[in-house]
Amino acid sequence: MMAPTPVLELKAVERRYDEGGRKLVILDGADFSLARGEMVALVAPSGAGKSTLLHTAGLLERPDGGDVVVSGRSCSGLCDDERTAIRRNEIGFVYQFHHLLPEFTALENVMMPQLVRGLDAAQASQRAMQLLDYMKIGARAEHRPSELSGGEQQRVAIARAVANAPLILLADEPTGNLDPATASYVFDALEALVRQSGLSALIATHNHELAARMDRRVTLAEGKIVDF
Repeated sequence: MMAPTPVLELKAVERRYDEGGRKLVILDGADFSLARGEMVALVAPSGAGKSTLLHTAGLLERPDGGDVVVSGRSCSGLCDDERTAIRRNEIGFVYQFHHLLPEFTALENVMMPQLVRGLDAAQASQRAMQLLDYMKIGARAEHRPSELSGGEQQRVAIARAVANAPLILLADEPTGNLDPATASYVFDALEALVRQSGLSALIATHNHELAARMDRRVTLAEGKIVDF
């Protein structure tokens, strides 16, 4: 019996930058595979390249070599519009800062990616409310970000990231700005959402306690992705 196709693969990916006349190598032939329903922690010190890895895996940056494969589809030769479509439909992002639109309510923020995708307002509102309820923040649906606590803002951001039912969730220090108790509460909600929905998640974190709760841990070493 053949193994199922990974939802995300990095194949010999290279990523480098020119910095002050010298070449800074972040990814150097990096290989990685994320299985359906798997939750993987990316644990590495600041400056190691975690954000670069996530941006490359999420098609926000093009690799300088190698390939990123999403659901069996090679992305190396795709045009910008095709890459944007994959990001919109198959990949959700959560950042350390919530990046919610300040002029819109929590409900409207979660509706936004669905409206961009083409859902009508009634469908988008219904799904957004279901997600906010699942994240235990439905009672704050009509509040704007400035009226929400840090933990509430981040739970709205997580709901927004999965609003279009992506296959893959990429999170860059999603609890990094929160105090330990709030971070644990937000991660509980995130983990429950991932497990219940069958999402595949790659989550960068400095928090070893949270990382230990995931299926496996990886790190960056000399431009390679290795088991932690």
